[in-house]
Amino acid sequence: PPSTRLQRHPNHPGGSLTHLTFVLAVRLSGHSVLDKRPRGGMRSATRGTLARMVAVPVFDGAALVAALDARRVELGLGWPALAEALTQQSSRLRAELSDHAVCSGALVRTVTRGSMSCQYAVMLLQWLGRAPEEFLTGGRREVGEVRLLSVSSDVRLRWDLPQLHGAVDAQRRQHDLTWVALATHFGCTPSRLTNLRSARLADMDLTMRLTQWLGLPAAEFVHPASW
Repeated sequence: PPSTRLQRHPNHPGGSLTHLTFVLAVRLSGHSVLDKRPRGGMRSATRGTLARMVAVPVFDGAALVAALDARRVELGLGWPALAEALTQQSSRLRAELSDHAVCSGALVRTVTRGSMSCQYAVMLLQWLGRAPEEFLTGGRREVGEVRLLSVSSDVRLRWDLPQLHGAVDAQRRQHDLTWVALATHFGCTPSRLTNLRSARLADMDLTMRLTQWLGLPAAEFVHPASW
């Protein structure tokens, strides 16, 4: 979109600023390069919109893995047995794709780390029969039906990140926000948002922050897939 293009810099040999230099220039100058105003900060409409935007909740990955571990212990499963159970959720698809099984070591590392990709989180949630919104902390927004679909073993649940990008971009435009302003609100770089347009993986916390900002359930963007 025109609002996200880097502006030409007359003294730069390549004719344009790098992304990092661009962001630093905006921050140091005290005004927005995007709307080409000499002073006054962001466009007043953007400032007003950001001021009205409430903090979005955070996805608690540690709580998810704690629930996973508790269920594992309840069923008397070791980590290898749990990995096999997770593998069986999409066993027919894995066989068709010659896909590798879920690694029990990776599961243990996930428990230790707490953070995970959105696709990995969906696999765990599917096995637990839980919704992503159940693991939000800090003022969860009610967004309607949040249950994930039940699917057979010839597919697996996957986030459609390009679809999520499209929804975020539409709301961003509606509120007259630049990607830089929106990224500032979410505490990330603009590229983490714009890269969703062609991504297959993203951090679960970021995707859940975005769905809460949109006021939509994660299930709206999670579909049966054969990849």
